[in-house]
Amino acid sequence: MNTEASPSAADERVASYRSPELQAIFGVTLMAVLGVSSIAPALPRIAETLGISAGQVGLLVTAFTLPGVILTTVAGILADRYGRLRVLLPGLILFSIAGAACVFATSFPALIALRVVQGIGGSAIGSINVTLIGDLFVDRQRTTAMGLNASVLSIGTAAYPAVGGALAMIAWSAPFALALLALPVAVLAVRRLHVAPKGHKADLKAYFGDLWEIVRRREVLVLFFASTAIFILLYGAYITFLPFMMAGRFGSTPLDIGLLMAGLSISTAVTSANLGRLVKIFGEVRIMRIGFVVFGLGLAIIPLAPFVWALAVPAVFLGFAFATTIPVVQVLLTGIAPVDRRGAVM
Repeated sequence: MNTEASPSAADERVASYRSPELQAIFGVTLMAVLGVSSIAPALPRIAETLGISAGQVGLLVTAFTLPGVILTTVAGILADRYGRLRVLLPGLILFSIAGAACVFATSFPALIALRVVQGIGGSAIGSINVTLIGDLFVDRQRTTAMGLNASVLSIGTAAYPAVGGALAMIAWSAPFALALLALPVAVLAVRRLHVAPKGHKADLKAYFGDLWEIVRRREVLVLFFASTAIFILLYGAYITFLPFMMAGRFGSTPLDIGLLMAGLSISTAVTSANLGRLVKIFGEVRIMRIGFVVFGLGLAIIPLAPFVWALAVPAVFLGFAFATTIPVVQVLLTGIAPVDRRGAVM
């Protein structure tokens, strides 16, 4: 098995906001988080307009994220065998077209169906971005690149709720039009990510045998569990629950919700930009443990907020926690997985 693609080139790459390859990856990352964060503030208005319950409108998040749970590994396997771009580009295009089509949906079932299709496209981009970082950067530069990517992700999750909330004030379906941004990102990926691994068509039996040996390792199972827990906490307990709590208890508008949720993202961006320094001080495992403790604390104090803007405190806590868990999990996994198995592992 190959452990690194073009190791000499990867050794020479410096992770910075000016890196052409990283800029393209940042674009992909911004699309990966657009599908949920841009519509979260609009969920109460969508429920009111379509005459559905809070539980039903939450299916718009589930319909988008569930295909990723099922198909991300399949997309990773295809990316290992046929190349990153051959999977990434169709995913971006499908994500964009299906997402924009939601603007014209005239019924809730049609909206759910389009969100599923958009989620299928999203499943091809949600992990390939960090896989590409693992391919193109090594050692400390890889950790720095993951931190920078998380900070850009946070900029997106800060901006999208505010933009989505503002658009929802105009029309409940307007936030879905933001998916069209994936088309120029696809063009940028073609121009700047041609250095990505082209794929390794190894014998399937050998491929899955090696893959099984990787995923059964104790440290990999722990990292998988950690990433799943973060996913459930972030999308279930925070992104879906918080907008309804704010609207129901405090009478918040979609724009208020978007601005409050942006607090988490700003905290994540600041922490992520300094992740390399934090890892150097505490080490990867210790900083991840600290992040999980802060995660629990942030979630615990959300119901105790006496007024709406008091929710900024748990938002800051959760932002710090997100920045010190997800990127570290990604760094550890990319370090364990060889390049020709990395797509499936991520």
